[in-house]
Amino acid sequence: MAMRSAAAHTTAAPGPAGSPPLLVELVALAHRRLTSGLATALAEEDCTVDQWRVLRALADGEGRSMGELAQALLIPQASLSRLADALADAGLVYRRQDDQDRRRITAHLSRQGRTRLTRLDALAAAHDAAVRAACGLPDPTAPLTRLASI
Repeated sequence: MAMRSAAAHTTAAPGPAGSPPLLVELVALAHRRLTSGLATALAEEDCTVDQWRVLRALADGEGRSMGELAQALLIPQASLSRLADALADAGLVYRRQDDQDRRRITAHLSRQGRTRLTRLDALAAAHDAAVRAACGLPDPTAPLTRLASI
C-alpha cells in the first residue's frame, strides 16, 4: 500500500483568483484519497468500502433495520439494500424478523461474516496505521471527530 511522500502532500486546487482551498475542499480531497487507499486494501479480500462499513455496523450483534443502517452509514436506502443483498448472497449477513414487531426486518452479521470482518478489519487497521504515520501528527482523530460532529 503506497503512501504519498511529504513532498507530494495533499494540496487542493486553489479557489477563484488563487484563493486558498476551503476546508470542505480539503476534507473532500482527504476523504477521497483515504477511501481510495482503503478500497485498494479491502480489494485483497474482494470487498468494497461500503460492504466493510455495513459489516462493521452489524458487528455488535444487535441487528439493525435497513433504515437504521442507512441513517447511520449515510448510504441511500436503495443502495444499502443492494449492498445487503450482495452480503446476504455471500453468506456474510442474514435477515430476521424482529421478535416484537413482525413487520420489522433486521440485518445481522453471520458467523462467516464475523470471520471475514476480522480479516477486513486487519487490512483496514494496517491502512489506518500507514495513514496516521504519513500524517506526522500524534493523533489526527481529535480534529476530525470534532469536524464530524458539527
